[in-house]
Amino acid sequence: MSILVKPNTKVLVQGITGSFGAKHAQLSIDYGSQVVAGVTPGKGGQTFDHAGAKIPIFDTVAEAVKQTGATASAVFVPPAFAADAILEGADAGLELVVAITEGIPVRDMVRVKRALAGNTKTRLIGPNCPGVVTPGEGKDSHGGCRIGIAPGYIHKRGNIGVVSRSGTLTYEAVWQLTSRGVGQSTCVGIGGDPVNGTSHLDVIKLFNDDPETTGPNTTSAPARSRSAPVRRIGGRARTAPRWPWKWRSSTPPSPNCAPTTSNSKSSPPKHPLATWLSSTIARGI
Repeated sequence: MSILVKPNTKVLVQGITGSFGAKHAQLSIDYGSQVVAGVTPGKGGQTFDHAGAKIPIFDTVAEAVKQTGATASAVFVPPAFAADAILEGADAGLELVVAITEGIPVRDMVRVKRALAGNTKTRLIGPNCPGVVTPGEGKDSHGGCRIGIAPGYIHKRGNIGVVSRSGTLTYEAVWQLTSRGVGQSTCVGIGGDPVNGTSHLDVIKLFNDDPETTGPNTTSAPARSRSAPVRRIGGRARTAPRWPWKWRSSTPPSPNCAPTTSNSKSSPPKHPLATWLSSTIARGI
């Protein structure tokens, strides 16, 4: 099942005519994602052409949703306008808005957070995040859903969930898993900004409720939700990876959910995340 997005999720790109948005829209199309629309005010009626696909461009998100049935968006809009782009997606009834934009003013994001507080339909990932990837079954995980900037080919279809604040550590965790033949159900970069839409804890709960995020079980106990929460120093989010241990008090802590930090004083010369993943997989996830 995965979380947040599936291979058949219909995606629109806000800011598809900008250089950054256009580049990653092309990469998502090449990955096999269902990119069905683009939104750039004033450019409605044009098309975004790539690899034989003609993606219609609309002036508003509401029009794009009505015409194409898109349920998720990637926001590649300059920081000064990104907050309004997020809110436009929510007003249009999108289920998921993934804000890639870096540098959105904190005051703008506080306004967005307040506006979304009573919205139970739209979930915001980001801002300043690498996005969300649910790998596909094809070569280099082709055929999955890629929303954002994460390289698709490093993923592999499987049962391990990955969530991280850091974009680079997301890629590191995913590639370490894939290199050892361990696939992922969904990989989520929640973004490193002080005010974001979805926390570590939110994503870990989604993984916990997802029957596909299980991983093989090496004990006689029932299979448990397996995820790789990757954190870095700063704020209350540091404690989020401990939630699976406290909440499942009857279940021993799984080594596969061990908190990991990117700058631990006791870390060996090798990257600590790589060390943890290698030892964990060697023990048998």
